[in-house]
Amino acid sequence: MAVRRFLPWPDPCLRRIASPVAGVDDHIHSLWDDMLETMYLMPGIGLAAPQIGQSLRLAVVDCSAGKGEAIRLANPEILHQSSRLNEEVEASPNLPGVSATISRPRAVTIGYLDETGVPVEKDFVGLWATSVQHQIDHLNGRMYFDHLTQVKRRMLLAKAAKLARRKDR
Repeated sequence: MAVRRFLPWPDPCLRRIASPVAGVDDHIHSLWDDMLETMYLMPGIGLAAPQIGQSLRLAVVDCSAGKGEAIRLANPEILHQSSRLNEEVEASPNLPGVSATISRPRAVTIGYLDETGVPVEKDFVGLWATSVQHQIDHLNGRMYFDHLTQVKRRMLLAKAAKLARRKDR
C-alpha cells in the first residue's frame, strides 16, 4: 500500500467524468488499498480515484466510529434518493482549508460492484449517504462547492486561493 498525492484544484482530472472499470482485479484492489491508506491519513471519510489522479469510477467510504468498516465501490450509481434532505459540512483535500455546508438527500440507494466484483444495491443514510454522494460527484467531475450559489462558490474559491498564496510564501 502507498499514500497517494492529492491533485490540487483546479487540475483538469477533477472535472473529467471518470471511466467505468470493466471488473475488479488485482490492480483495482491495489488502488483501493492505496486509497484507503491515503483517506485514513487525511483524515477523511471518503475518497474517489480522480482525487488522486486516477480517472476511474472507484471510491472508498468509511464513516464508522472506529474506522474499520470501509466500503469499496466500483462504478457506483445513485438508484434512488430520499426527498428529505440532510445538511453536512463538506470539504476536499484537493482544495484544503475551506469547507461549506451542503444539502443533499438524507438517504440513497447505490448500485455498485463490491470488492469481489459482484453487483450490489445498498442503502446509505445520514453521513454515509452524504459521503457516498460526495464521492459520486467526484466521479462525475463535480466538486462539493458546485452545490453552492455562484456567489458563495466564488467566495469559497477566493478564500482557498488566498490560503494557497500564503502557503506558497
